[in-house]
Amino acid sequence: MKRITKYIVLLCVVAFSSSVANATPSASEQWERGNKAYVEGRYDEAVEAYNSILEGGEYSMKLYYNIANSYFKLGEMGKAILYYNKALRIAPSSDDIRHNLALAEAQTKDRIVEIPEFFLNRWMRTVRNSMSCLAWSVISLVSFGAMLAFVLMFLLASRIRVRKAGFYGALCLFMLFVATTAFAVSSRNDMLSHDEAIVMASAISVKSSPDRSATDIFVLHEGTKVKVLTEVDEWIEVVIADGKKGWTLKSSVEEI
Repeated sequence: MKRITKYIVLLCVVAFSSSVANATPSASEQWERGNKAYVEGRYDEAVEAYNSILEGGEYSMKLYYNIANSYFKLGEMGKAILYYNKALRIAPSSDDIRHNLALAEAQTKDRIVEIPEFFLNRWMRTVRNSMSCLAWSVISLVSFGAMLAFVLMFLLASRIRVRKAGFYGALCLFMLFVATTAFAVSSRNDMLSHDEAIVMASAISVKSSPDRSATDIFVLHEGTKVKVLTEVDEWIEVVIADGKKGWTLKSSVEEI
């Protein structure tokens, strides 16, 4: 009798689990639902569908990009800019993301003049962002393998010309390996960093110290990007593109 009871209980548990699994739409179903809602102009439903995929632990450049586009259509520029930046971290070379991000930023209230950057740093960042972290990693591995082949050529060849070709080839490939590895590591660190955030509130006061009674230094509006320097309880110290910095509530921003 006990065995029969256990068997019935087991069947009920299996049946319940199966019904729950069937009742919960898969990520692919939510993706299709979100895409259909977006095409039909139901952007709030599209956001709901896409966010359910994020809640399931999955993410991608396309998912972030579609969420950003949906928020853009809804007029929620803070959220749109946040997810455009998330997508851009995965695909830094995407012109479509940069274009839409620029359109969203053009609708924000703050006009911040950035501090001029040293041209070499700007050039290096532009080169790094021309490809993804994965692409730089692949080039790095290929150049390393080719370098080893040229090293063997240098060590095993009997003719002077071949040995010279092996030496100089290995040297050039070594420099390429170092550069591409540096780009891959820098791109990965940038992707995983959590030191940038977007203002989500319509307007926030940036104060001179982490205290509600402290002096207001300046005001930031929805969609403005800030860099987070440090954190103290519910407060974070932020700096904006023109170098101004101060303290604001952590709840008023969302990290990229």
